[in-house]
Amino acid sequence: MKRVELVNPNHVYHVWDKVEKHLEGGLSKSGGEYNIHHLKQYLTSGQQTLLVIIDDEHNIHGAIAIEFTNFPNERIAYITSIGGRHMTSPDLWEQFENILRQLGATTIRGGAHESVARLWRKLFKFEQRYIVVEKRL
Repeated sequence: MKRVELVNPNHVYHVWDKVEKHLEGGLSKSGGEYNIHHLKQYLTSGQQTLLVIIDDEHNIHGAIAIEFTNFPNERIAYITSIGGRHMTSPDLWEQFENILRQLGATTIRGGAHESVARLWRKLFKFEQRYIVVEKRL
């Protein structure tokens, strides 16, 4: 049976070779703000939080990197990278949400391409909050 588990920042080094490929896939769609090596630093320093999808034999099937941002009325859990198998399982997603609640999150947010946004809206009741635009300087 698969489950979602929180990885202590001190233990990221022990699982890095198993999660790197899952997280790198998610970063490949980013705007290039940072790469997988930077993400490892964020996770090991506690600036971001790592969750993994594991089975009973402790094989890792997926990984999620989260960055928390505190606002006056919200604690946002922003998905900075997500990848692996079974990531859309309703049971695993419920576990993921419960862990985020335990960590104080009030909202889950993430940047996504339109196809992923449609999937998250359909399966998990995400709503489009706003559209981000950008201009390089």
